[in-house]
Amino acid sequence: MEATGYTTLNRQTGLLREMQTVANNIANSTTTGYRAEGIIFSEYVSRSEHAPSLSMATANIGQTSLVTGTLTQTGSELDVAIQGDGFFLVETPSGERLSRAGSFSLSSEGDLVTHDGFRVLDTGGAPIFIPPDVTSLGVSADGTLSAGNRLLGQLGVVMPENPDDLIREGGVMFRVDGAFDAVAQPQVRQGFLEGSNVNPVNEMTRMIEVQRAYEMGQSFLDAEDNRIREVIKTLTR
Repeated sequence: MEATGYTTLNRQTGLLREMQTVANNIANSTTTGYRAEGIIFSEYVSRSEHAPSLSMATANIGQTSLVTGTLTQTGSELDVAIQGDGFFLVETPSGERLSRAGSFSLSSEGDLVTHDGFRVLDTGGAPIFIPPDVTSLGVSADGTLSAGNRLLGQLGVVMPENPDDLIREGGVMFRVDGAFDAVAQPQVRQGFLEGSNVNPVNEMTRMIEVQRAYEMGQSFLDAEDNRIREVIKTLTR
């Protein structure tokens, strides 16, 4: 296969991955705390001393949108949303993870947990325990939890030093390869949930564009295959 064929195949692979990403965004357009994902195409250049350099584009970098989703009022005292920068700090079997999904509940042990049962951590990285005698829970704008005049802890709201270090794990959960710090002045809203920040109309438009680009590339590969076949037939007569 000639260089043009390899280049087109590489482009097709990138477009296929982008199509899968767009489809996943659309599927999660109503998922609480979901962050839209995009694909960045990067260029790889290889030098050669005895031949022209080779350049190819590849879609190997994921980008997470940090735009705040729509906040919907639920009235539940265990539902919290972050308005602006920051992620909730969560404990999982694989280590600390970050999430924007604030649909919390209480475990049988009294720990504040996520929808998946992972314990929510405070600013010091410890689980947040809600005593069984608490009948009314309050959450202030900075994430401080209280019951009357009794302080129970503060939600850990953190932000990666480099947002590009966010690596998606299972929909609304992220791990960070680099460091993350506590947000100095978080804006936490009790009784609200943040919806997905996916714009379905934009994603559908992008899906159509990617599909057309993929079909164009496939047409080129088919034409190139026919050309090579004709050349082989001519040379072997």
